Amino acid sequence: MSHPNAQSRLNFMEQSPDLFKKLQELGIAIVKSSDIEPGLGQLVDIRASQINGCAACLDMHVKQAKLSGERELRLYHIAIWRDSPLFSAKERAALAWTEALTQIAPTGLSDDLYAELREQFSEKELSTLTFRVIGINAANRANVAFRTPPGKYDREFGLDKAELA
Repeated sequence: MSHPNAQSRLNFMEQSPDLFKKLQELGIAIVKSSDIEPGLGQLVDIRASQINGCAACLDMHVKQAKLSGERELRLYHIAIWRDSPLFSAKERAALAWTEALTQIAPTGLSDDLYAELREQFSEKELSTLTFRVIGINAANRANVAFRTPPGKYDREFGLDKAELA
């Protein structure tokens, strides 16, 4: 969400470096886990970032996905995954779980959704997937709160190579 006339906000990474480092460590541990495929994790990160309106994270994760070889049309279709034929049953289950955990309903998470997930994921995979959603939601909330500009760290993370600027 762009706020061209908004007052600039603090840099939470500089103000709370120890806490930011812990959040980064969690993110790195989740990404390094081999329990779920990297491409699936990127879809999760992108979808949660779309829902949360996190410009910085959406920008970053789309570029990471492109650099990892994700097809551009699938990136465009993440927001409409329910109507798109481009996603597998496992990816659909992961995206549904991402949405449910990102926007927890007052009634909680349905048994039907959980059953669908258990058909697609082992217990270990589902646990890791859940931590992936938790991690991206934490990053989204910090970046939305302090309006981290999209693309701010492209050069630092090598994301300028995605050639999407």
